[in-house]
Formats: sequence, structure tokens, C-alpha cells
Amino acid sequence: MTRMDCRNLRNGLLFAAPYLVGFAAFTLYPLIASIYYSLCQYNVIKPPVFIGLENFRTLFTEDPLFWKALYNTLFFTAFSVPLGLCFSIGLALLLNQKVRAMSVYRTVFFLPTIVPIVASAVLWLWVLNPESGLINGLIRQFLGVDGPGWIANERWSKPSLILMSLWGVGGAMVIFLAGLAEVPQSLYEVADIDGAGRWAKFRHVTLPMLTPTILFNLVMGLIGAFQYFTQVYVMTGGKGGPVDSTMLYALYLYRNSFYYLRMGYASAMAWLLFMVILAATLAVLASSKKWVHYHGE
Repeated sequence: MTRMDCRNLRNGLLFAAPYLVGFAAFTLYPLIASIYYSLCQYNVIKPPVFIGLENFRTLFTEDPLFWKALYNTLFFTAFSVPLGLCFSIGLALLLNQKVRAMSVYRTVFFLPTIVPIVASAVLWLWVLNPESGLINGLIRQFLGVDGPGWIANERWSKPSLILMSLWGVGGAMVIFLAGLAEVPQSLYEVADIDGAGRWAKFRHVTLPMLTPTILFNLVMGLIGAFQYFTQVYVMTGGKGGPVDSTMLYALYLYRNSFYYLRMGYASAMAWLLFMVILAATLAVLASSKKWVHYHGE
């Protein structure tokens, strides 16, 4: 290396040093430490004691609430992600029409996405209130019957979270709008010549051309649903009630780490969650070869 190359390398490392130090201190070290703590009994106060795979054995064989939390999370994911995709695609199609003041409509549907999560959770607590909530008030006014208990009822608590998650589909909607803008108009022209109607054009032109965007939103939706935490924490006071019906995996992990100070146990849960998310993501990516279509291929 010449003197100029050495100087450029030194300057480059100096400029990158803040990021490298931050990455090592706040990402790399916690990642490595969590692997070690998952194999230890550790409560923050006392030094960690190595116990091997005992935390994982306890999770699978002695902790029924772990399976309850996993079931609740899978239930929430199985319904919220597909419904979120359907709603966001539908909104994108509606907001892709050429009508006046369309930018205003797009802004209105995107606004819930930028509302702080805690504020939106408190708002939905009022909307879903069994006695004085907006939804039950409308049901009582127009149908003459009492509405369900929503978040306060064991049977309706998870559907309440799913319903609330649909309020924030504005981000995915914007991405689908960008995907719709990339669909070649020549394909619609060919479809018109063949006499295709609106449904046929959506099924055979729009939807196949949107599959790359659907893949992206599906993967991001899966990752977000498995880590769903703040809303359920605010709405249940961090307890996951009633009767643990809203005890999602991330909330149970949080309770083990910061309520019970079982940091080793929580680290084991975190790595299991990572493996579940990784497996789900790889399964979706592997299946994408059969249903994702790229223009020009």
C-alpha cells in the first residue's frame, strides 16, 4: 500500500469509528451476551451461573404459560397478517383511482401510521370500552343490542387486537400504491383488447404484478406480528389478561426479564423467538418461487 492508500484507510476508519464502536457496544456485544445468558441462571443481581440447556428444557416441559403465549402469538399472526395484506391492497386500489383531492384521502388513511403507538392504544381502549366505547355505542344505537366485551372478554380479546392492528395498514398501503404505479399500462391495454373485465384484469394483471410487493409486506408483517408488544402492554397494563388471553410471546418475554428478573430464561425465549421468525421468513421466501412474478421474467 502506498502512503496515500494508508492515509485514506486511516481516515476512513476514523470516520467509521463512531458507528463501529456503537455497533460493537450496543448490538454485537448484547447479541453475544444473550447467547451466553440463555445458557445461564441470571437475575442481574448475582453473577450468571452456567446451567446448559436447562432454560430451554424448562420452557418446553415445565412452563404452560410459554405454550399459551406462543399459541396467542400464532393466532394473532395467522389472522392479522393476511387481513392486513387484504385491507392494504384494497385501500391501495381505491386510492389509486383518478379522482379529485386524492392526495387528501391518501393522507387521511396514512395518518394512523404516524400516530404514537401508546396514544393509539389509549384511543382504542376508549373505542373498545364495553360500556361507553364508540363501537358498542353504535351497535346499541343501530342494532338495539349490547356489544361484546372486546378487550375485557376472554373470547373477544384477541379479535380486538387483530381489529386494532388493521388501523395501522397505512404504511403497507403506501408501498402497494408504489407497486401499482410500476404495473405496465401495456398489460392493461392488452387485457382491454382481449375483453377482460375489472375482476379479470385484477386477477391476471394487477395481482401477479403486485406479488413482489406482497412478498415484502408479508415478510415485514410476519416479523412485526411476532414481536407485537406495545399495544397489548398498554391495553392490559402489562398483565396479558383477561385469563392470559392476550399474553403474547413478546409480553411474556418482557415479564420474565423485567418483572421476575429471569434474564437467562428471557434470553432463551428471545432466541427461540428469533428461530421461529427465521423459520417463518425462510419458509415464505422458499415458497415465493412458486407465486412471485417479476416483470420481464
